[in-house]
Amino acid sequence: MPFLNGPQPRILIAGAGIGGLSAALSLHAVGFRDVHIFEAASELTTLGVGINVQPSAVLILRNLGLLPALESIAIKTKELNFYNPHGHSILSEPRGVDAGYEAPQFSIHRGEFQMLLLATVRERIGAERVHLNHALASWEQDETVQPVADTSRPNNISAHFVCRSHGGIPAEIPNMTGDVLVAADGINSTARHLLYPDEGLPRFSGRMLWRGCIEQEPYLTGASMVWAGHADQKFIAYPISGTSARKGKSLVNWIAELRVRDKDDTDRTPPKPDWTKSVPKERFAGPFQSWRCGGLSMAQLINDTGRVYEYPMCDRDPIERWSFGRLTLLGDAAHAMYPIGSNGASQAILDAEMLSNCLKDSVEDVPRALEKYQEARLPPTSRIIMANRGNGPDQVLQLAHERAPGGFENVYDVILKEELDEIGAQYKKIAGFEMEAVNTKAEQTEGTAERLGLTSPVEWVHKE
Repeated sequence: MPFLNGPQPRILIAGAGIGGLSAALSLHAVGFRDVHIFEAASELTTLGVGINVQPSAVLILRNLGLLPALESIAIKTKELNFYNPHGHSILSEPRGVDAGYEAPQFSIHRGEFQMLLLATVRERIGAERVHLNHALASWEQDETVQPVADTSRPNNISAHFVCRSHGGIPAEIPNMTGDVLVAADGINSTARHLLYPDEGLPRFSGRMLWRGCIEQEPYLTGASMVWAGHADQKFIAYPISGTSARKGKSLVNWIAELRVRDKDDTDRTPPKPDWTKSVPKERFAGPFQSWRCGGLSMAQLINDTGRVYEYPMCDRDPIERWSFGRLTLLGDAAHAMYPIGSNGASQAILDAEMLSNCLKDSVEDVPRALEKYQEARLPPTSRIIMANRGNGPDQVLQLAHERAPGGFENVYDVILKEELDEIGAQYKKIAGFEMEAVNTKAEQTEGTAERLGLTSPVEWVHKE
């Protein structure tokens, strides 16, 4: 890269979630060294619930040297099973390497995943480059485009930060000037609000999610995902811990979903959530008391879980532009989507790789590099947002419910096999994890981490 022997562009990232941290690691991997991450939280911990990372994104993490650590802490997902509320099987399909992908699909605890990324950022880029308790407040930029190699001019986007957690105490770094500002500050992004001040709050689906985790005996393969119900009442469960699996147990992440606002209601204002406060199970448990699917009792999972958390299911409308001069959006700040299709974290990781490659290839013209990133990533993520509003791959549940609400003996009496297969195939294409494309890239990039000398932090890799 032309700037490695000269001035390094300074890249500022707002947000130390999965998207922001993945962006930092991807930028580092292609040669950028002057990277700073600013995070509004005063402390990052292993709080959170389960998520899935699709093979397309796992491949990127493999090329960043993180595969050994992920194999240690996560579950390599083997299969996805769809059921109706009566426990009748709609569809079972292999996932990840069991489906023929060269990269696995991982089910993982979001907090542990974030801590792995954070530890790797601190090790590779420097702990002093991660600034907690710094919330992005605003920015100013010089619209004049000048090459990075021109050392006679200052960097020309200045970001301003405030201390969000400790009232009245100023941020340690109230502002920093750089060449690029990446806003990865989530569904309630300050950057997006300043760019689109009339957009308002996230768009509420009318459905609420209740989530919990419990360690218990394994079910099915010990690495199986269970999806049950229909669009207005759904239950999802899957194991997320490699540590539990090595003990012969499963740490089961589960999600109960109910419609709480009529689908014809035009009010899309979300209820105000408190993600840190446990809620009473009586609020949602009743409709699931008789459900048994895939060897699981939904009532038992709910009853035996200690703490349950409530989340309104929200997204945002696609927008026409992410990049403005030297600033761009990434992850949920750019394309918050319903948690359907196990796709949100994966899309943020895909953003991170594309952004890094575009900046590497056009570092002499940062605004154009950010436009190229936008051109590559905005259209597909917009399609995913809309596909998820139409139930995405979960449409197989809705079809079974609409055509046979009382259940069935054989799903093919209700839905043709070709119709079921086509729903999944179309979603994989929209979401960018078609097997042929992933496997071709896997072959082309084999050995990338080794060539770059990238390894997982030792403490995250299980030793037998």
